[in-house]
Amino acid sequence: MLGKFFQKPDSSLQNRVPPGQHLAKGFPVLTYGDTPHIDVKDWTLRIWGLAQRVVFTWDDLMAMPQSDFTADFHCVTTWSKLDVQWRGVKVVDFMKQVEVDPKAVHIMEHCYGDYTTNISIDDFLREENFFAHTLFGEPLPAEHGGPLRLVVPHLYAWKSAKWLNGLEFLPQAELGFWERNGYHQRGEPWAEERYSG
Repeated sequence: MLGKFFQKPDSSLQNRVPPGQHLAKGFPVLTYGDTPHIDVKDWTLRIWGLAQRVVFTWDDLMAMPQSDFTADFHCVTTWSKLDVQWRGVKVVDFMKQVEVDPKAVHIMEHCYGDYTTNISIDDFLREENFFAHTLFGEPLPAEHGGPLRLVVPHLYAWKSAKWLNGLEFLPQAELGFWERNGYHQRGEPWAEERYSG
């Protein structure tokens, strides 16, 4: 299995591949439950909680500044894919459209298919994070989270929620789907924060 789909990282990549990870030869798809298929004309992104309530449409998103990104991608199931090429909207650019109460310290990411995961405001608002709608020059496929997913390169990929459709701003940390089912609260790959206590 290792040789067919994955390979051990060369020692020259030790600064890019976290401990316990193997390099994927393709781009594996891991999904819990059915894969939602959402047409962009029906897609929305709702903002609520300790923030101004607003709903963004696909046209709203496309009207925001668009950027190209190349980022490494680390899955908690011990594979990594380097130099993934995306296009989308920087989180910091998107957040210029959103008024957030200073008491908000955490966010629950909500997705089509009723999936959730949590992230702290500090981890969310980093310059390198983005909302992705394009993967390797093509519209983001549904199996990889299309039409839109969040990408948070510095955390394990379950924090980069697929099929994103809502951000709920919270006054405290709450557990999302995977966190309630044993995954770590934060998920930092270099510290191997895979599972809770």
